[in-house]
Amino acid sequence: MHRREFLKLAAVSMVLNQVPDVFGFAPGSEKRGSSQGTGAGIIVQNNVSSDHGVKDRLIKSQFFNHTFKDDILLSPNDFILLNTSLARLARIQKVIGHGNFCLLNFDDAVLYARNYSRIGRFSKAELLFLEKIFYDQVKKYGFMGEKTIETITGEIKKKDVKKISSTGHYLYRGKPIEVYHAIQEKIGPDVVLTSGIRSVMKQFLLFLNKTAVSQGNLSMASRSLAPPGYSYHGVGDFDVGKKGFGVANFTEQFTQTQVYKRLADLGYITFRYERGNDQGVRFEPWHIEVV
Repeated sequence: MHRREFLKLAAVSMVLNQVPDVFGFAPGSEKRGSSQGTGAGIIVQNNVSSDHGVKDRLIKSQFFNHTFKDDILLSPNDFILLNTSLARLARIQKVIGHGNFCLLNFDDAVLYARNYSRIGRFSKAELLFLEKIFYDQVKKYGFMGEKTIETITGEIKKKDVKKISSTGHYLYRGKPIEVYHAIQEKIGPDVVLTSGIRSVMKQFLLFLNKTAVSQGNLSMASRSLAPPGYSYHGVGDFDVGKKGFGVANFTEQFTQTQVYKRLADLGYITFRYERGNDQGVRFEPWHIEVV
């Protein structure tokens, strides 16, 4: 293990061993239990004292796919809207293609949905739901990252990006492409771009899908994926992996590959979400920080 990672892991382990069981951690529990609405279509299950905020996020980022009793969940009505909106976004992606969808802005998504009967126009309730998710205060989910795109209609200009051959992904011209090419040069053909630019709509698709899989648990989703508007993929960061390693590139199995070990030894490479980060996000050894 890389020395820098070992020290961070040791620090996290010390914190976890000293934290009292006040967070209601329930490994494997996926039930919503008793809860009460907030009036905004979102359910909050017990509040944890802000004094425990750092320890709380460290624990939850370690056990990112588990349910905690203070997680925030969608209301039943909003969970229905999530699923209908998600299905519509998936149909748009199928119609225009995965690569084009990575650059798609909100206004064009609405236009495609209106003009293609096989997609079907967004209902007013769905559009309001998407706006609510985008402009929500995500710190209450436990996500402490910065907002990178301020408006839901934020656009990615095609003149500013370049499609990376054999990957289906785009990168911004300038530093992102320079960093990627430097990684390729140092590591060789085993390294591959696994995720580049993500527009607001692409991040919506990913985040809503994770929330659906998490049974409407917004907090659980945000421990694995930045909410729309908060992803650094929208402004320059990208993911890399080992060629042929598939979905395992997005798990800690990636740390066992020579690609990761060589990445970790490159002094100019920084990982956005290191082990033990204080942003409420799981360890992402594949996410390269550029901006």
